[in-house]
Amino acid sequence: MCALRYDNEAGKGDHKHIGDAEYPVIFSTLEDLLSQFQTDVKVLRG
Repeated sequence: MCALRYDNEAGKGDHKHIGDAEYPVIFSTLEDLLSQFQTDVKVLRG
């Protein structure tokens, strides 16, 4: 099982998967996206 994944599937746009749940992601810059990802990793690690 994938714990965290960001993707941009055709028809769905930018979004992330945390476990089985799916959430929208706003892509503005690569730096911002990386920051969002790092925050998600920290939250998942506890």
